[in-house]
Amino acid sequence: MNKKVSKIILGALLFASFISFGQEDDTSKSNIQTYTPSKLLDKGQWDIKFFNNLYTQNKEANSNGKSASIPRENYFTSTLDIFTGVSDNNRLNIGLLLEYRSNSINGKSATSVFDLGNDVNSRKGLSSFAPALKWQPIENIGNFSIQSAFHIPINKSEFDGNGVFLDQTAYMFQNRFFYDYTLPSGDWQLFTELATEYNFGADESFANNTFVIAPGVFMSYFPSDVSTILGFVQHYQRFGDFTQDFTALGFGGKYQLNKTLNLEVLYSKFVRGTDNGLGQSFNIGLRALF
Repeated sequence: MNKKVSKIILGALLFASFISFGQEDDTSKSNIQTYTPSKLLDKGQWDIKFFNNLYTQNKEANSNGKSASIPRENYFTSTLDIFTGVSDNNRLNIGLLLEYRSNSINGKSATSVFDLGNDVNSRKGLSSFAPALKWQPIENIGNFSIQSAFHIPINKSEFDGNGVFLDQTAYMFQNRFFYDYTLPSGDWQLFTELATEYNFGADESFANNTFVIAPGVFMSYFPSDVSTILGFVQHYQRFGDFTQDFTALGFGGKYQLNKTLNLEVLYSKFVRGTDNGLGQSFNIGLRALF
């Protein structure tokens, strides 16, 4: 288990980040068209996102990229991201990120994580929190922003006495660079993200003294003002004391329930990797903007 289990969690969590974050006012368009991850909140505005990610896998790739079957392992992560605008020029947001996890191993079903068990094959608990800033570095480029967060682990050990992984114990400093472009027709939108991580501070952690670069490209189509369908590809590369990589493909959609609430559903498949799981991820999120 050890590293080969732990890395799966971090990979799956990347897909929990596919929900939009900030926004700017545009009364001529719906929230899902206007409020992209690149936009920041106005002063006094709030963005609250509750996102759930279930990653399940019964196959993994070794250090040579060769795949092998293993007993099913399941990793469920709930994240709560809260941001608010604080600057008069709308170029700075502050926020807090919280993560809760429920994991199961040794062939248990994918839905076993919803039992929130703590037994020889299961583990659960609040795993980390992160103060965060989101800022617009270039004043006249409103569709480019950076989110910086410092993730602080809450759990004292990555594995319990039965070998069930919860989360890394290394600290993480993460930067995510967002940029979007809407085609002139208004029906299509291209969104790109580059995430970088530095993990440190815990010699016993598999992630300690490692760096991560994870680019992603998303293309959205708007069949109506209140809905969108999208496809994406993302690559993840870890290097340092421990190395791994994977590539994933996915698709999904968003629907605006009302002026405040948006619903998002996503599916992703890990199509290749090195020292990484080859599973699939099911995601659903609810976002409130007010």
